[in-house]
Amino acid sequence: MQRLALYHKLIRLDKPIGILLLLWPTLAALWLASGGIPTWHLLLIFTLGTALMRSAGCAINDFADRDFDKFVQRTAERPLTSGKIKSWEAVMVAVILALVSFALILPLNALTKQLSVVAVIVAGSYPYFKRFFAIPQAYLGIAFGFGIPMAYAAVGNSVPAIAWYLLVANIFWAIAYDTEYAMVDREDDLKIGIKTSAITFGRFDVLAVMCSYVLSFAITAYCGYLVGAGLAYFIGIAIAAAISVYHYQLIKARERMSCFAAFRHNNWIGAAIFAGIVVDFALR
Repeated sequence: MQRLALYHKLIRLDKPIGILLLLWPTLAALWLASGGIPTWHLLLIFTLGTALMRSAGCAINDFADRDFDKFVQRTAERPLTSGKIKSWEAVMVAVILALVSFALILPLNALTKQLSVVAVIVAGSYPYFKRFFAIPQAYLGIAFGFGIPMAYAAVGNSVPAIAWYLLVANIFWAIAYDTEYAMVDREDDLKIGIKTSAITFGRFDVLAVMCSYVLSFAITAYCGYLVGAGLAYFIGIAIAAAISVYHYQLIKARERMSCFAAFRHNNWIGAAIFAGIVVDFALR
């Protein structure tokens, strides 16, 4: 039981915010792709698959960062970093979760399976982008948003342009919220030489966060225009924008815990946009 508790912490099931940040855009895409009536089995597959792949990603991330996390205040006590579990255990957990996730999509079409392979490659390589890429949060946005083209592929056996627009919107959203997250660890990351958007943007970090929100909301609104969305869709985006203004109040002083609170609060941005989509289709 003690081992299971450590694995539970390894894959962050005690911190579900990561699952939600992946789930909201995936469900939004599923709703849009299916015209507001997704099948129950696709809902189940994508919900469970999102949770499993985020958990696998956490295990791989900790494996990749095991020599760095011990120098970061927030991550020093993670199970792998603190030596409570071995490196091979983290890899084993990640592989098992990825295989179970792949098994879930076996009933789906070939295109969805092909995209899932790309998704695994992107998710697995993300931790290493922090070694050299100035804004790894952009790459994270691809990893966290790849459920979007997969949802369209599963529903219609194709990935239309709107799916890629939504993915770009998700990239900007990820830059916003993960920069808030990176602002928490900036001092530690500078010492150990990891690249983050908070370091790259420097004194323009708050401006970059807010501009990323604006771009994300604008692209999402444009996607609504393309599908002929109603008022509820745009009200959802307006609520999300209002929440982002609250985030500005949290991050403008660059205090660690306030920035972390802003990051966690992004759950409500995703929820607001998704709710707007659901209500819009329900009213048609």
